[in-house]
Amino acid sequence: MENTSFAKETTTVNTEFLSLNPSTLEVIGKVENTSADEIDRKIKNAKIAQKQWSARPDSERKEILLKVAEALQQNSKHLAEWITREQGKPLSGPGSNFEMQACVGWTQVPASLDLPEEVVFEDDTRKDILYRKPIGVVAAIAPWNWPLMIAIWQIIPSLRMGNTVILKPSEYTTFSTLEMIKVINRVLPENVLQVVTGRGEVGSYLTAHPEIGKVMFTGSIATGKKVIEASAKNMARLTLECGGNDAGIILPGLDLSKHIENLFWGAFLNMGQTCACLKRLYVHENDYENVVKTLSDYSANIPMGNGADENNVLGPIQNKMQFDKIQDLLNDAENNNADFLFKGQKPDQEGYFISITLIGNVDNGSRVVDEEQFGPVLPIIKYKTLEEAVEKANDSENGLGASVWGDDLEEAQKIAAQLEAGTVWINQHGAINPFVPFGGAKKSGYGVEFGVEGLKAVTIPKVISIKK
Repeated sequence: MENTSFAKETTTVNTEFLSLNPSTLEVIGKVENTSADEIDRKIKNAKIAQKQWSARPDSERKEILLKVAEALQQNSKHLAEWITREQGKPLSGPGSNFEMQACVGWTQVPASLDLPEEVVFEDDTRKDILYRKPIGVVAAIAPWNWPLMIAIWQIIPSLRMGNTVILKPSEYTTFSTLEMIKVINRVLPENVLQVVTGRGEVGSYLTAHPEIGKVMFTGSIATGKKVIEASAKNMARLTLECGGNDAGIILPGLDLSKHIENLFWGAFLNMGQTCACLKRLYVHENDYENVVKTLSDYSANIPMGNGADENNVLGPIQNKMQFDKIQDLLNDAENNNADFLFKGQKPDQEGYFISITLIGNVDNGSRVVDEEQFGPVLPIIKYKTLEEAVEKANDSENGLGASVWGDDLEEAQKIAAQLEAGTVWINQHGAINPFVPFGGAKKSGYGVEFGVEGLKAVTIPKVISIKK
């Protein structure tokens, strides 16, 4: 990490950023901007390393990545503790240990998949063979909500297909990411995976660099648009996952008690700080009171506090910026006469803690419904007809995920087919799988990750056509 001004883009940049423990507000360390010259050097080294890495047999790259998975498994306790300290999610429940197991799984699966050449056409006169070739140097821009897991989503498929990677972690979760990269780089050849650190201007310089062939980005729509603009300078291929405002529809008459655990974690996994969390819940007016009571009763028993305490399964909001955004949405809802149906307990201590909050008497057009909360806040909206519920669920610029909850699976699938989202889950939400393609519609981004389709996304298709 270099403590220098970002001279090639700007001349007056604050080159330091404090990383804090969001549960205690203790300072973990100073994150410094990698200089433009250092980024240039890393990209040059990545280009050299890429030629050597891609020249290795595919089976050898696969074997090395499986060793990376072993190293992550062996160091999972240490890395989980870093995640809890810097990101805030608890060690227990679907928290830091859960994230580390996901890192292992999302390393093993891409390493196990094959993407062989394919004869796409053949007759008596010609034969056409489709090959998948590496792109070159991939810039990976990782977020702060699942800092290690999402970085793995970007890194491992890229390496599997013969690319090299330069990763920029979020300035909010730099140190936990650096710890993981140390572990990985004990296995990988030199310069196959490198890191740059700092604030947005570092990412801007990296993504616009003429030698970057692919950008993988997870973050906000606003920043995603900047990545698109930057790619105009180098025509880099893009995979963008720009968040969501996922809707869920509960079909009339559902016995929610059978699904309450899945519904709760679908909405409040990682304190709602997950792109594919359930963020708007549409409930038939006849079921409204029962749904509110069932969800409130369940939420009341979920312990929140410092994630280092293994009794807790909910933690803080990761950073002050996001904390303030959520508070602003809550204040707006209160000022517009929303009903606060349930407000859970939170610890009486320093830290960016916000109670689990269920909000009623709101509808599409309310800020807390229309804007992605990215926190432990769930608006519950009444509907009269399923046509109305579908229309309101689709009334969003986002289209990452959605869910339908019902006892009649055939009816649930009919409703799911009408929802405008990259993935629609039935009787679950956010249930991603490393074998299953995942990506968004509308302004939630484009391109997919995971599975064979995710491997294709980090390659260039090349056809060799043979005249017989």
